[in-house]
Amino acid sequence: MYYARVIGEVVASQKSDSLHGAKLLLIDPLTETGKSTGLHRVAVDTVRAGMSDLVACVGSREAALALDDTFVPVDDAIVGVVDAIG
Repeated sequence: MYYARVIGEVVASQKSDSLHGAKLLLIDPLTETGKSTGLHRVAVDTVRAGMSDLVACVGSREAALALDDTFVPVDDAIVGVVDAIG
């Protein structure tokens, strides 16, 4: 699991049928100190995150497991909106 900041929305007029109705967001993963990695990624949103939200994400196989249909072509998924760390 890692933290990221939502920096935009991704609009895809065509995508896999298994992603029908899924919201795609552009995220900026953060380092352990909370700084931007500069390596932007596209993540499927499972929690209705908003612009500039700090979010908890999972990658790899865990990203697919975050969706109802667990065999989907995703590498990253947003699984939580972070209210506070500490």
